[in-house]
Amino acid sequence: MRRLAGLLVVPLLLLSSAACGSDDKGSDSASASASAPSKGGFPAITAGAKFGEKPTLAKGTGTPPKELKTKVISEGDGAKLKNGDVTQVNYLGQAYDSTKPFDNSFDRKQPFDLTLGAGMVIQGWEKGLVGQKVGSRVQLVIPPDLGYGAQGQGDIKPNATLVFVVDILKAKQIPASAKGTAVAQDNMDLPKVGTNTDGKAPSLTIPSKSAPPKKLVSNYVLESKGDVVKETDSVVVNYVAKLWKDGKEFDNTYTTGKTQTFPLAQVTLKGLKDGLVGKKIGSRVLLVVPPDQGLGDKEQSGVPANSTLVFAVDILAKM
Repeated sequence: MRRLAGLLVVPLLLLSSAACGSDDKGSDSASASASAPSKGGFPAITAGAKFGEKPTLAKGTGTPPKELKTKVISEGDGAKLKNGDVTQVNYLGQAYDSTKPFDNSFDRKQPFDLTLGAGMVIQGWEKGLVGQKVGSRVQLVIPPDLGYGAQGQGDIKPNATLVFVVDILKAKQIPASAKGTAVAQDNMDLPKVGTNTDGKAPSLTIPSKSAPPKKLVSNYVLESKGDVVKETDSVVVNYVAKLWKDGKEFDNTYTTGKTQTFPLAQVTLKGLKDGLVGKKIGSRVLLVVPPDQGLGDKEQSGVPANSTLVFAVDILAKM
């Protein structure tokens, strides 16, 4: 969701790429020195060798590989990752010719959620993670053409070869649609949401002659029997978003074919967060978010100041 990406307080790097981490239980052990040589193009892990530990990587030696290299440091016993899976990982990323990481999720104590095959991350991640098992630690060495290329990114220099260590924590295949018992939508002053369960975007119709509510509305359209969403959850959603004033659509995940994952603790759009907390996984929800719980009195991301926002949200899963 490009328009609403700014609602999440996440590192800039992760909005345009993902990283992977690795661990080495063989000769590249945690006791190796910081000057340990690269073996087979893989810089040595010099500390934090076990799954779950923050790793430390030696500087790569020699000419970096020109093709993607993938090494399973320790193999898990979970399912193999497939395109379409929502996956949760911890990772550390470092340039091949450096000893200083440019990013890692271990220090943030917040794993990173991504949907494989959805174009959320660099190609080196997409290609390197598919087929790996949940519970595995993987090391990736990614050439520039599968990373950030000639433009670089943040602290990453142009044409940098990247090294990642990734712990694959969880993965889920996401259902196509919310399902559940249809709940009567009998308030004529509120928007109406379609109840289709075919994976296509539901209709979202805003009443033309009604004033927008001044308080947050969070109503079931389809109510499932799933677990209740908590503030600490990361939820996987599809949604349609419109402006109350003119019914103009300003965001829609269905048109991209990509679900969005919200770590709710990081969502700064108060009405969106509060409207999802307490609802059941697998449900469809109507949210009407007044300006003071939305984007406020300033134009943001193409949304006019003081806009009331309307969402039809399918809460598909939680990580």
